[in-house]
Amino acid sequence: MKGLNSSETLIKTPLFVKITGLVLISFAFFYLGTKFSDSTTQPLIFFNSKQHQSSSSQSIALSPNFNKTLDLNVFISNQTSSDSPPISQSAPPPPPPPPLVLERLGIIDENGTMSENFEIGGEFDPNLVENLGDGNDEGKGVVEKNDEKEKSRVKIEKFRLCDVSLREYIPCLDNVEAIKKLNSTEKGEKFERHCPGEGKVLNCLVPAPKDYKTPIPWPKSRDEVWFSNVPHTRLAEDKGGQNWIYQEKDKFKFPGGGTQFIHGADQYLDQISKMLPEIAFGQHTRVALDVGCGVASFGAFLFSRNVTTLSIAPKDVHENQIQFALERGVPAMVAAFATHRLLYPSQAFDLIHCSRCRINWTRDDGILLLEVNRMLRAGGYFAWAAQPVYKHEENLQEQWKEMEDLTIRLCWQLVKKEGYIAIWQKPLNNSCYVNRDAGTQPPLCDGDDNPDDVWYVGLKACITRLPENGYGANVTTWPERLHHPPDRLQSIEMDAYISRKELLKAESKYWYDIIESYVRAYHWKKLQLRNVMDMRAGLGGFAAAMIDLQLDSWVMNVVPVSGPNTLPVIYDRGLIGVMHDWCEPFDTYPRTYDLLHANGLFTVEKKRCNVSTIMLEMDRMLRPGGRVYIRDSVTIMDELKEIATAMGWQAGIHDSSEGPHASWKVLMCDKHMLR
Repeated sequence: MKGLNSSETLIKTPLFVKITGLVLISFAFFYLGTKFSDSTTQPLIFFNSKQHQSSSSQSIALSPNFNKTLDLNVFISNQTSSDSPPISQSAPPPPPPPPLVLERLGIIDENGTMSENFEIGGEFDPNLVENLGDGNDEGKGVVEKNDEKEKSRVKIEKFRLCDVSLREYIPCLDNVEAIKKLNSTEKGEKFERHCPGEGKVLNCLVPAPKDYKTPIPWPKSRDEVWFSNVPHTRLAEDKGGQNWIYQEKDKFKFPGGGTQFIHGADQYLDQISKMLPEIAFGQHTRVALDVGCGVASFGAFLFSRNVTTLSIAPKDVHENQIQFALERGVPAMVAAFATHRLLYPSQAFDLIHCSRCRINWTRDDGILLLEVNRMLRAGGYFAWAAQPVYKHEENLQEQWKEMEDLTIRLCWQLVKKEGYIAIWQKPLNNSCYVNRDAGTQPPLCDGDDNPDDVWYVGLKACITRLPENGYGANVTTWPERLHHPPDRLQSIEMDAYISRKELLKAESKYWYDIIESYVRAYHWKKLQLRNVMDMRAGLGGFAAAMIDLQLDSWVMNVVPVSGPNTLPVIYDRGLIGVMHDWCEPFDTYPRTYDLLHANGLFTVEKKRCNVSTIMLEMDRMLRPGGRVYIRDSVTIMDELKEIATAMGWQAGIHDSSEGPHASWKVLMCDKHMLR
């Protein structure tokens, strides 16, 4: 009874009454809600009042019982004002992305194990069909762009091989059609640049000779090269008796002689040093020009004396002499003294050498020697080894008197004449020029003449003025001059927001760090990179880094006409280079460079030139087995890789040192030995 009384007391308490009432009310609401939901024909719609300001349609949420296809505009037409935007139904969720297909770019296969079969990237077709580029684009590696909303889609077919007759083709020097149209050739016009016109550019891959082999590495290549790489015997037949070159089994051998130094270049260089100790090879004299170089033994043997010599000759009856020079690993270009300035700046060379170079220096009142004077550094030397120096025949003595008279009017001083060599020195300033007798010829050039303007500029029959501030004459000795900012840095027309001297030092450090990483990561010292070209050289920092890191190579620093002319600075640093327009072919033989480096070139030149035309020219210059490193914007990398693949290169895009999210990437390419 006591327990029963307790239960009755609990029921009568206010707390129990409240709980009971709350439960009953909840059941009532639940029943009404269920009843209403079952009987209605429209689902409940809830609007989100926190939608984004920029949204063009309202977002909605549906009740959980949504299981039908609905026209929401019917439901809300009476609930929205007439100026409210219509509400669109949310799009169904996108299908899941396809599984990622991994492309193998390294030496680890899909199972995570090491593999010897791997691809760097790109494709190579060994069955490329030989075909001569004749202007017909069909099936010949054409770059097609379909512009749509300022976006280009690049479609590139595989480039085909040219006819074997073009295996040593230099486009701007072998333009027979243009040469035939010349009004005159008496001054050497046929040896100058005559580039193919629009629609006639090279659009195929220049083939290598049969049995082409990997070139013999330097320094062994100084003395011998493979016959199959330069299969021409005329020079050996014509010059064998002068100790230039001879054939022995499957090789050409170079004893080191020349027409005027048949006992060897080393002995010849010793003779010059004894004649004029002030010439100081490797210190005062760092950069030389060898005119009419033959097979470039003069320059080849100067390397051991820390002198970089650029060897030049025209493509004449001895047309393969520059090809032999480059195959040996000696800096060389096809160039001629004719009617235009050579593509080198004023005061470029510490020494200019001519040994039986077959040039009439006194013709047209010395206009060709005036070009030598323009390129010769103030205080530099001109060495002439020729028959008029030492022979006593009447006609040769007359030539010597003409040379003496001309050099006196040029204010050159004959510092030494011994045996068959005569050496003159250029003055350090203009004082001699301005003190000549009135009317003396040739005159000084006008003050507004730019002696560094060389691209398709005709020769001028005047004496190039020297800067009054001494710029160019006051360079330091080698090797200090490599990193000592030259005075002519101040005269370059370029934008510089900091000290130009600091800019040069910063560029040098930038490239040193990059090349040092290449040496470590890609083993550049083992790659035997001898002939190197920097296609957009800037201030020469890339080449300076190659020297600092003791890579046994030389660099042709190309300064494009589209940018500031930094060539004077490059030469003042003790380097070599040339002016060029990459919309046109370069004056070198095919297969002459081991490494082509291009930094930011295509981003600049794509506004002026056809990108595929530049890439085809690179393939022409590159040796089989050679390498290409292109640092450029990510916006052009895919197109460049596509072209590289179409040319049969192995190509892969890599992050730059700035990281994976940088705006620049590096395209690394290898050219196959056989194709």
